[in-house]
Amino acid sequence: QDTAWITGCDFLPQLKYVVAVTESTVVIWDYKSDEKDNGYVIKPMKNCLLCVCTVTTSDHLAKDSILMGDDKGYVYLLTLTSDDFIMKQYKAEKESQFRVLDSENLNILKRKLHDDWVGKVRYISALKRFGSCSSDSLRSFVLDDIKRLEDNLPAREFSVPKGVNAFTYCGKAKVVVTGG
Repeated sequence: QDTAWITGCDFLPQLKYVVAVTESTVVIWDYKSDEKDNGYVIKPMKNCLLCVCTVTTSDHLAKDSILMGDDKGYVYLLTLTSDDFIMKQYKAEKESQFRVLDSENLNILKRKLHDDWVGKVRYISALKRFGSCSSDSLRSFVLDDIKRLEDNLPAREFSVPKGVNAFTYCGKAKVVVTGG
């Protein structure tokens, strides 16, 4: 029923769903299903979600993890399994094709890594690290192990005047390139 801009999307390869984020929700869509209720909405999210990416690891076949960034500088880690979509956990909304999962019932890790909005998050499989960038001049780019979202140890961060708007990793050159 709510209308909102989709601010990011990706594919969950193990669960075979599409994940998208809007300002206040996470949408999980079963694009293969012909049924009327073919997706889930995870809400409420406290801050405005701006980006999402899948954490691609080959260690577990029945779960997917996603990273999300918001407008307050937080990076979130949410791991989903098929058990999270058991029917009794959601509440139906009238006239909706999506079932609602309460975000309070899910284990969503979050850590403030930037002092401004998170422009992009990405998991770099070759490095076994995640990256996040922000227009924040002091903590513009973070590149570290995903375990840094679970603890309070310092994260590897880089300062760039006026921040970082985009980044990518080149495996051949073994270099991370940032742009701001």
